[in-house]
Amino acid sequence: MHHPRSQHILETFQAFLTTPLAAKLRQHSQADWDKAVLDLFHQTAVTVPAYGSFLHTQGIDPATIQTIVDFQHLPLTTKDNYLRHYSLAQLCRQGQLESCDMIAVSSGSTGQPSFWARSLVDEFQIATRFEQIFHDSFQADQRRTLAIVCFALGTWVGGMYTASGCRHLASKGYPLTLITPGNNKVEILRVVQALAPQFEQVVLLGYPPFLKDVIDSGITQGLDWQAYRVKLVMAGEVFSEAWRSLVGSRLGSTNYCYDSASLYGTADAGVLGNETPLSICIRRWLADHPDAARSLFGESRLPTLVQYDPLSRFFEAQDGTLLFSGNNGIPLIRYHIADNGGLITYPQMLQFLQEWEFDPIQELQGNRGVYPLPFVYVFGRSHFTVSYFGANVYPENVTIGLEQAPICEWVTGKFVMQVTEDADQNKHLTIVVELAPNVTGNEEKRRAIATAIHQQLQRLNSEFANYVPEAYQMPHITLYPTGEPNYFPIGVKHRYTRS
Repeated sequence: MHHPRSQHILETFQAFLTTPLAAKLRQHSQADWDKAVLDLFHQTAVTVPAYGSFLHTQGIDPATIQTIVDFQHLPLTTKDNYLRHYSLAQLCRQGQLESCDMIAVSSGSTGQPSFWARSLVDEFQIATRFEQIFHDSFQADQRRTLAIVCFALGTWVGGMYTASGCRHLASKGYPLTLITPGNNKVEILRVVQALAPQFEQVVLLGYPPFLKDVIDSGITQGLDWQAYRVKLVMAGEVFSEAWRSLVGSRLGSTNYCYDSASLYGTADAGVLGNETPLSICIRRWLADHPDAARSLFGESRLPTLVQYDPLSRFFEAQDGTLLFSGNNGIPLIRYHIADNGGLITYPQMLQFLQEWEFDPIQELQGNRGVYPLPFVYVFGRSHFTVSYFGANVYPENVTIGLEQAPICEWVTGKFVMQVTEDADQNKHLTIVVELAPNVTGNEEKRRAIATAIHQQLQRLNSEFANYVPEAYQMPHITLYPTGEPNYFPIGVKHRYTRS
């Protein structure tokens, strides 16, 4: 059966298979990004019933949107005013849900789970983000690689997107073999022991806390991770450079800028950007220079820092939050994802670092992973912080305290922070910390953890150091065993704050 859709898929797949990564990124870095997003807007306004209706209710004639300034005055779309207001079919092109061949489910971190339709052609631009990591960071075009998907599978978006992206790379000619144990730790470790010796390197793909748990459990069982040249691909959470160094050291990492990478992704539109060796090099320097980081990002915490392709995902920053536009099974225009963050152009970033007398390109001493693509930084969502004496206390600050030796040997890295009141209605910063398996808590450990977190809060968070009275700065620490059901239920997406 010949169908225009199959022809479109064939042409898109062929372009992905035959275009070298460097050539594609070079083309995209030199393209007219404003024209591309205007074209996407007009196409979406005509072909997607929901968006045409949305514009009509706002009194907007698409024909009047002719410049990027016009575009920047368009109303934002959100889950509430757009996605939940129309049926799944109306959100697709021509109002045809059947034009998409797969439906995934979001994890529901901000409410009830949502459904997302996509087609095969949507996956190729996401596969390019994986290709950047596998090619530029891991040199997987030259090394026989075993990719182990440790994200949850089934209907959840992360695992299936990751599996398809890796398979597309294998189709392109990468010597890459995929296996999908999902988030089954016992099966992951069995797979590593059985298959890893047959490959030149192993890539574990999953959420950072889960991957750390897998690695630590492997060490407990006598697994020699270093023998397998393990690399990591992560998503879903902001982690510190101290965490990267800690986990990397347990794997025998020799080059932190090239041995792991994080994806900035969302169920709404797949992968939006990815860490590169260049962005990691910059972030690691900023981690050691908190004054420079505060000057660049305006906050006392270190965000995720990635590069992005504006032809794939066009970002805007508005009032300290991020918007993006992109073509998917459900095309999105000026979509407000509710992530706090901002944008930095490539020249702006290099100029800033030059003023601080740091040259990341010289530091890398290599050409892989250096592209003149813009940067997006992501703090996450504001409801993941707590306010204490007027200071915003971020999970990222607490995390670094738990990553200090020997504390990192005692804990899993999970915690829950909240502001509580005593009988006299005095406020206290209370942090519940999960102990590692087979570790017993005691007063000495509790005091050491409180002191380490306090030191990092004072070092990294100028609001905390200046706003919070000294008598109230030391956090109150409670230690619970692994999997304690009230704070650390197994199999549930973890939340680091509680009201």
